[in-house]
Amino acid sequence: MSPRDFDLKALNFYLERELPGYGEVSDLRPAGSGQSNPTYILRTKMGSELVLRRKPFGKLLPSAHAIDREFRVMKALAKTTVPVPAMLSYCHDADLIGSEFFLMCHVKGQAYMDPRLKDFGSDQRRDVFVNMAESLASLHSVNIASVGLQDYGAQGLYFERNLARWTKQYRASETKYQPQIEELLQWLHANVPSSQSEITLVHGDYRLDNLLIDPQSGRINAIVDWELSTTGHPMSDLGAVFMQWSLPPGFEGRGLQGVDRASLGIPSDQEFANFYTAARGGADLSDLRFSLPFAFFRMAAILQGVVRRGLDGNAADPEGAAKMESYVPLFASGGLLAAKNTLGFC
Repeated sequence: MSPRDFDLKALNFYLERELPGYGEVSDLRPAGSGQSNPTYILRTKMGSELVLRRKPFGKLLPSAHAIDREFRVMKALAKTTVPVPAMLSYCHDADLIGSEFFLMCHVKGQAYMDPRLKDFGSDQRRDVFVNMAESLASLHSVNIASVGLQDYGAQGLYFERNLARWTKQYRASETKYQPQIEELLQWLHANVPSSQSEITLVHGDYRLDNLLIDPQSGRINAIVDWELSTTGHPMSDLGAVFMQWSLPPGFEGRGLQGVDRASLGIPSDQEFANFYTAARGGADLSDLRFSLPFAFFRMAAILQGVVRRGLDGNAADPEGAAKMESYVPLFASGGLLAAKNTLGFC
């Protein structure tokens, strides 16, 4: 479905009722081309810019694409130092444009797919990564109860319940037997941490291309794409960051594998962890031993879900979805390497 398939009359009726000061929508265009929740930039006749985010079209896996949770967490974080867009309105009427959706203020900034940040100088590039570490530390330092998110996550140990959840999601979208996945799952189930020292708010998909960055200052203007957020183990976010950086550079891998980081001003994983730990006033990093392999499995499960949606005719990019099937065993292999501690960090 393209933007022109939106019922603009119905959308403008909603805007007039809920947000009368913004005016009628005159232009609507997609923001990005990923496989996540479709996002659109709306321009109104009064010159305002809003962002609309909705669930993907078609049949979805249970609990996937929880835009209601995205809206709730970003609205709650408006009271903190964590940079998020301002939430405006949530529409529960799925019939209006084909699904529930929410509206938020448009935040200026660039999402960078390539962490080499080729448009930046060395010092500015380093500042971006320091800001990235400090913003993650700020998120993990939020007092959950004070922002009304004490019931935001399920009860029980984070890694235990999420391993069960993503195993279930993977099985629900499985298209063929993947021996590397089975070996990784066996290791994960045998090594899941039996205790948890702290519970924090976690983003669930914290990476450079989910940050809106000021290209002049390197400052992070907003953290976006909160559909996987919950309360749980902070090392899950840090493990996901290092998982991403272990991949090849370029648009598809979006990693730093083989990159001479020092010459570019990009911190090593250990330096990034040090920035994070300093910003938090100390942090226990021991569970990175599990969180890094788990991050690989979860990404494999997410990609497998994209493959299934493509086969079912519900993917935002059907051709791209079909390509994802070859990536699933690659992420499984990466998880096995991390489990054997050959990635050089934890």
